[in-house]
Amino acid sequence: MYKPKGDHMHRKITTVFAFATIVTCGAFAATTAKPPHTKITMAQARATALKKAPGTVKSEELENEKGKWIYSFDIATSKTGVTEVNVDAMNGKIVDVQHENAAKEAAEKKLEEKEKAKH
Repeated sequence: MYKPKGDHMHRKITTVFAFATIVTCGAFAATTAKPPHTKITMAQARATALKKAPGTVKSEELENEKGKWIYSFDIATSKTGVTEVNVDAMNGKIVDVQHENAAKEAAEKKLEEKEKAKH
């Protein structure tokens, strides 16, 4: 039986498109990791962060940083300074403390917004 060339080409294109869709969806799912059930709450992590850097919490979030789930807090510790405190979401220990000025914090927020826009 004779099959038109176009039918075979259509089948190849459909197969390639389906494969590309599956690969793209899998890659997107890998970059948007779902947060696990954390062992400590945001409130507990906030209290730990404020003990390390007393002040006013300006922002807080649960994020995956280098494969580790952390609570990140930006705490205004003075009129011009902000301290970022990262608390491990599984054990409640402080994993990082960085002192930032307003310019550094603004640059960091801009970079985070660009990253979020990509996803």
